[in-house]
Amino acid sequence: MTEFKNEVEAADGLLKAYKDLSKEIAKVIIGQEDTVRLLLTAIFCRGHCLLIGVPGLAKTLLIQTVSEALDLSFNRIQFTPDLMPSDILGAETLDKERNFKFVKGPVFANIVLADEINRTPPKTQAALLEAMQEYAVTIAGQQYIIERPFFVLATQNPIEQEGTYPLPEAQLDRFMFNINLDYPTYQNEIDIVKATTSDIEQTVNNIMSGQEIMEFQHLVRQVPIADNVVDYAVNLVHKTRPNNELAPQLTKDYMEWGAGPRASQFLVLAAKCNALINGKYSPDIEDIKAIAKPTLRHRIVRNFKAEAEGMTIDSLIEELL
Repeated sequence: MTEFKNEVEAADGLLKAYKDLSKEIAKVIIGQEDTVRLLLTAIFCRGHCLLIGVPGLAKTLLIQTVSEALDLSFNRIQFTPDLMPSDILGAETLDKERNFKFVKGPVFANIVLADEINRTPPKTQAALLEAMQEYAVTIAGQQYIIERPFFVLATQNPIEQEGTYPLPEAQLDRFMFNINLDYPTYQNEIDIVKATTSDIEQTVNNIMSGQEIMEFQHLVRQVPIADNVVDYAVNLVHKTRPNNELAPQLTKDYMEWGAGPRASQFLVLAAKCNALINGKYSPDIEDIKAIAKPTLRHRIVRNFKAEAEGMTIDSLIEELL
């Protein structure tokens, strides 16, 4: 880890690291700048990410490219309807001496790509819960620690597609961000087609170690934040709860239930990181607004009236902001 003389120099170091990482990722991923920004923000905040989009938008390629730019171990788990919890966590087996030995599953890596996570039933999805929250796996009463840094970066097909299972709310709440990927622009798609139909391969360099990432994660939590910015974040989350005294009529009319305290924590953390990657040393309300949608959209449930009137989660958050 590079030694920094003071906090300001360390903050500038994080900004440089962010720009270097973005530059490496852009060698392979064309466009999707907002997605890359949110993904790296989550990594600097010790958060997990859920990427949602139709097939073919390079969700898996993006996560693989991020893992190549970071000097971290990487495992990919392809979620299928017949996947079992032991296929993710590992299982006890008998060795030659007929003693039980735990064989670690693919979850024991720094970056775990949970590909098409909603293709498997909730029982198997829930196998990740302890790992995502406690950085550990418990098998037959024995707890096994997962080495940090540890991130679950999951991809999901739109829930309307055939053969998908909605993620349990407890699992959704473990993800810091829910990132929606859209189709590329016309010009970006031209660039993508040119890049992927030639014989030129881009090399992504390792530019950050696990130790450096953990140092930057620690730095993000040290960033000072004004009380009025924290108040704004907590107030915003309270406004999503229909039975709360702060809830506006919009929430009471269109929301079934709102976000929990984890949303407030992630809003403040992400705002701190968003400030740093934009060259500021302390977040303001604009930083909260910049990361509100990906932080809240998977923690709010619309009611039937909202669905009938075509009110989307994002449009409801926009109104609250």
